[in-house]
Amino acid sequence: MRIAAAQLNQIVGDFDGNARRILEAARAAVSQSVSVLVTPELSLSGYPPEDLLLRPAFYEKASATLEALLADTADLALHLVVGVPVRHGRKRYNAALVLHRGRVIGEYRKLELPNYDVFDEQRYFLPDGAPLVFEAGGVRFGVVICEDFWFERAPRQARGAGAQVLLALNGSPFHMDKQSKRVDVARDNVSALGLPMIAANLVGGQDELVFDGLSFALDARGELAAQGAFCEPDLLVVELAVGAQSVSGSVVDLQTGKVAPVVSIEEQVYRVLVLGVRDYLGKNGFPSAVIGLSGGIDSALTLAIAVDALGADRVRAVMMPSPYTADISWIDSRDMVARLGVRYDELPINTCFEAFRSTLADEFRGRAEDTTEENLQARIRGTLLMALSNKYGSIVLTTGNKSEMAVGYCTLYGDMAGGFAVIKDLAKTLVYRLASWRNTVKPVIPERIITRAPSAELRPGQTDQDSLPPYDTLDAIMQMYMEQNHGIDEIVAAGHPREAVERVVRLIRISEYKRRQAPVGIRVTHRAFGRDWRMPITSRFRD
Repeated sequence: MRIAAAQLNQIVGDFDGNARRILEAARAAVSQSVSVLVTPELSLSGYPPEDLLLRPAFYEKASATLEALLADTADLALHLVVGVPVRHGRKRYNAALVLHRGRVIGEYRKLELPNYDVFDEQRYFLPDGAPLVFEAGGVRFGVVICEDFWFERAPRQARGAGAQVLLALNGSPFHMDKQSKRVDVARDNVSALGLPMIAANLVGGQDELVFDGLSFALDARGELAAQGAFCEPDLLVVELAVGAQSVSGSVVDLQTGKVAPVVSIEEQVYRVLVLGVRDYLGKNGFPSAVIGLSGGIDSALTLAIAVDALGADRVRAVMMPSPYTADISWIDSRDMVARLGVRYDELPINTCFEAFRSTLADEFRGRAEDTTEENLQARIRGTLLMALSNKYGSIVLTTGNKSEMAVGYCTLYGDMAGGFAVIKDLAKTLVYRLASWRNTVKPVIPERIITRAPSAELRPGQTDQDSLPPYDTLDAIMQMYMEQNHGIDEIVAAGHPREAVERVVRLIRISEYKRRQAPVGIRVTHRAFGRDWRMPITSRFRD
C-alpha cells in the first residue's frame, strides 16, 4: 500500500489555483498507485490567511471551491486529506477534511493553536482536537495538523482512537535548522507512541515567510523513511508495510524511500531567499526588480539573489555615485553587472545633492555638516529608485541587513525606501558567508567586494566601523539580546565589553520607530524584526 504527501506551493486566497494544484497532485498520486494522499495545512485557502479569516466571504469561497474539488475527485480511487478553514455558526476552525469518492467522510479540527513567533492562530480559531480516524486499505489513519505533533496530546488521542498511522498537515515556515527540530519533536511525540507518520509541508514564499518543504516520513521507530525536496514542490510517496510485525512491534510501518539531503546552512538560506524573491514578485504581479548598486557587499548579494530568482532580463541595477563614491566602487559594480548580464545604469547624484544643499544653505548657515547631509544623499537615491519603480512598474529591492536594521544604521526614506527587503533578516556576518558560498557555485561577486572594509560612502574616508562595533561583536550582541532575550549582564558575562553591549542595546531600543517603517522582508531566523518582534516605540523601560 502506498501513501503520499503533496508538497504544494499555494497562494493565500487563490482558491481556484490551490484546488487545481491539489487536483494535479491527486491525479499524479493515483497514477503511482497511492491510496492515501495528505496535503499541507490550509492547502485549499493558502497559509497563513491572517485577517482574511475574519471575513465571512472567505469561508463561502472555501466551501464553494471544496464542492468543486469533491466533484473533480469523485472518480479517483483515493482518500484525499485537504486543509480547509471551516466555520460552524460563529465558531471558526483550522480543519482537515478527508475526501473520498466525492464525499467528505471526516473532519478534524486542530487542537494546538500556536500563538508565538509569527503565529497568531488563537486570534482566529477555536481549538478542538476530537480525534479523527478513518480506514483505507485495512489501515486506520489518524489526522493531526502541524502544531498538534509538537505536543503529545493530539497524537496520543489519535492512537487511543485506534490510529495505526499518523497523517500530518503542515504549514511550517523556514528558519535556520528548522527541519531537525520538526523531526525531533515528531520523534518525541509520535514515534514514542510507536506510530509511523507522514507530514506534508507547504513550499513557497508568502510575504515575509518562506515554506521550505522537506515533507517527511518517520517509521514507527522514529527513523527517517523519506524526505521531500527542499524549496520546490514534490510528491513524497512511501510504501506502507501491512501485516508482518515490524521491529518496532507495530503491524503497520513505513519502508525506507527517497530521502532528499539537507544542505548546508548557507545554501539553505540562499535558496530560501531566492524562493522568497521569486514568489513575492510572481505572486504579486511585479514584472521586474530594480536595485541600487553601491559596490558594497549588501547590494552585491541582493543583486545575485535577484538574478538567481528572476533571471537577468528582469533585474536592473542602478549605480548612483556621489562625490564620496570611491573609484573601486564603480569598478567593482561594473565588473559584477558584466558577470551577471543585467541592465546597468549610472545616475550621478552630485547635481541633486548640490541643489538640496543650496536650497537649505540659509536654513543651515552656521551649522557644521553632519549626518543630515549624509542622509540627504541616501534620500536622493531612494527618490530616484522609487521614480524608476513608478515609471516602469518594477519593485525596488532594498539592501539593508539585520545588523543595520537593529541599530538604526539606515536612513528613513533613503536606503530603507523600497518594496521588499531581501536580506533584512541576515546578520552582516551571515551576509559575508552567503556571498562566499554563492561564489563557490559561480564567482559572480568580485572578490574585492567581499574583502574590502564596508562603507556607506557618505563622507570622505568613511567606514561602518567608524560608527559601529566590529560586526562580529555587534552581531553576537544583537543575537543574544534580540533573538535569545538575554539581558545586558548575561551578554557581558559571555565575554562582550559592557560599553559595547550597552551601546548596542540602546541603539536597538531607540531605532524601533525606524523599523516600523521598513518594508517587509524575508525571515530566515527564528526571530526576525517584524511579526516576531513586537516592541513598543514609546517605552521608558530600560534593561
